[in-house]
Amino acid sequence: MIEKKLDRAITDFIWNVVEIHSQLEDIHTSWAGLLGITEPQWLILMAITELDEGRGVAGIDIANKLRVHPAFVTNQTKSLEKSGFLSRRPAADDARFVLMSLTAKARTEIEKLSKRKLALNSTMFNELDEKSLAELNAALATIAKNARLAARLLAIDAS
Repeated sequence: MIEKKLDRAITDFIWNVVEIHSQLEDIHTSWAGLLGITEPQWLILMAITELDEGRGVAGIDIANKLRVHPAFVTNQTKSLEKSGFLSRRPAADDARFVLMSLTAKARTEIEKLSKRKLALNSTMFNELDEKSLAELNAALATIAKNARLAARLLAIDAS
């Protein structure tokens, strides 16, 4: 009986994650639309915002953050560069790597959305305090780590 309840709880969790993922995709698509870009391009800008420490971000780091192929990042960032949202330059220590940074235009446009983003986050997380979110994030990080291991094990079994 306990095993059946645990299985039900896990199934409910998975479907909740699917629902949240779907809603976040819709939200990202809306944010992207406000800037005239695609949802994947929005995520690239958000990844750069998250990862850039003032020196620029390598495409491979963006790809790893978004869990996509590096060639996809290269293709999309070239488009974002043409749109004036990011700059690309060779890394000073290794010209094989291209470092990307948000342009002033991108920072300005993202800043314009910040109040709306705060309101949206308030709506999404209004029943959770900082401690609850920290605990949830810790639990999700553990599940993500274990899911990566499970995916590798499944891939080994499938081959």
